[in-house]
Amino acid sequence: MHVSPDNVPTMAFDWGSIKWFVTPSAVEGASSTLGEVIVNPGRGHARHNHPAAEEIIYVISGEGRQMVDDGEEFAIREGDTVHIPAGVYHSTYNTTWRPLRLIVTYTPGGEEKALEAAPDLTLHEPGRVAEWRQA
Repeated sequence: MHVSPDNVPTMAFDWGSIKWFVTPSAVEGASSTLGEVIVNPGRGHARHNHPAAEEIIYVISGEGRQMVDDGEEFAIREGDTVHIPAGVYHSTYNTTWRPLRLIVTYTPGGEEKALEAAPDLTLHEPGRVAEWRQA
């Protein structure tokens, strides 16, 4: 199956945006989730966990700080990979003026559904380009 970014919705938040390319609910037979996450400059997402799934983060471009298991933050940059076991708390912050682009996977898939309840979520329909504004 081929998935184009133009054919999936964009989840936009105060801290950045996500496009889920493969999810169990959208791709028949899929048992994992894969998407691209963009963390806006100087922003990040709060400490959270995924009780039922491990997460893998691959840094496409940019730089940031990563916390895993309430440990000390460490630097992440292009080419780095972070493994987060199921249930472990973590957070990611962009420490630069450029977007931090990540590929994220959940195994098993489905944890992305929790983001639908986020109070700062704006869902942009497929093909629609989100307009970004600095507050």
